[in-house]
Amino acid sequence: MVVVNDQEIEGISGYLGKSSSQVRNDHVRPIGKELSLTEREDGDCTFLDGETRRCLIYSVRPRQCRSWPFWKSNLKSPAAWRETERVCPGAGIGELASLEEIKAKAELIDI
Repeated sequence: MVVVNDQEIEGISGYLGKSSSQVRNDHVRPIGKELSLTEREDGDCTFLDGETRRCLIYSVRPRQCRSWPFWKSNLKSPAAWRETERVCPGAGIGELASLEEIKAKAELIDI
């Protein structure tokens, strides 16, 4: 589930050259009081390219995606971080993020 807000839907709409109504109809569903991007049958986000495994809206991706893997739930303990690394092959490798960057991303969304 990728939670989105109206501003993010507008950004996606502009990027795709579609109306926000069209994006809502084609790619968004309500979940309780929130809105989420839809998923395919395999659970992948509708905007994840199945072949390349790359985001099709990367430059306007929602804050939930922009803040990954630095969600508060992933940072709460060393065990939580190890689980994040276990389920996401990209977590824990690559360039180190600064503490300031980690904190900023963790504040984007409360997950």
